[in-house]
Amino acid sequence: MKHRFFQIFGFLLVMVVIGSSCGSTKEAITVSDEEKLAFAKQEGDTIKIASNDIEYEIIIIEPGFNFWLQSIAKPEGYYTQSYLENRNKIYVTEWNQRVLQPFRYDPSLYELQIDYSPNIDYGYEVNYKLFNYFIYFQRKYNQRLGPFLPRI
Repeated sequence: MKHRFFQIFGFLLVMVVIGSSCGSTKEAITVSDEEKLAFAKQEGDTIKIASNDIEYEIIIIEPGFNFWLQSIAKPEGYYTQSYLENRNKIYVTEWNQRVLQPFRYDPSLYELQIDYSPNIDYGYEVNYKLFNYFIYFQRKYNQRLGPFLPRI
């Protein structure tokens, strides 16, 4: 009986050690001075994301986003449309979940849901700008909308 106790205790000890070593570490986001300049802008930028073919429109009023998009973000064509769509699906899902939880997530950050259907082809430009807004947003407000570190 005593031998069995030590086997179980040893097994549990090993499991605790393994479990504690598997914890994920949260990587810090490194922000450049140029990016800090974009984040510090106070005047309002307005970016209109639209597709006339499918009558879709998003208007982003975010100080510094247009400057960041023009000077920091990867240029159009860097990512494939498929890549942008896949990331946007993840980001939109998490965003919308946070909108529905105003006591858990800051309602001044997550104000409105985004109606984004994976069955609609919004085109490259809509996906590119939406994706980059999510990257900008995560980096500026130190948020994580998915399992990926928001890199530039």
